[in-house]
Amino acid sequence: MSVGDVAGLVAAIAFVLLVGFLAVPLIKLGRALDETSRSIRELTEHSVPILDEAATTVASTNEQLVKVDAITTSAAQVSENVSALAGLYASTLGRPLVKVASFSYGVREGFAKAWRSASAKDAR
Repeated sequence: MSVGDVAGLVAAIAFVLLVGFLAVPLIKLGRALDETSRSIRELTEHSVPILDEAATTVASTNEQLVKVDAITTSAAQVSENVSALAGLYASTLGRPLVKVASFSYGVREGFAKAWRSASAKDAR
């Protein structure tokens, strides 16, 4: 065996050791990538039902909002009708009631003055 053969053998062994040292991090990196893929798969499996449920909830909420909008519209119409009815009541019954109240007040005041003047005459 010559010196060249020994040098070639040492170089081959050094190359095998270098490949071995580089293979360990590559194997660990491969395991990390496999674990990352598995985690992403599990995350996807768990998040899809959540997203489906959220979509169902949003659709149900939109249906309820349509119903609330209809109720609000009806309430606004009822409010307008009550306002119109109150205005009609005030214009048809309010003025005559004010006149009757004014008349009755005037009659009471007239009787009160007459009573006071009659009482004042009797006291003399």
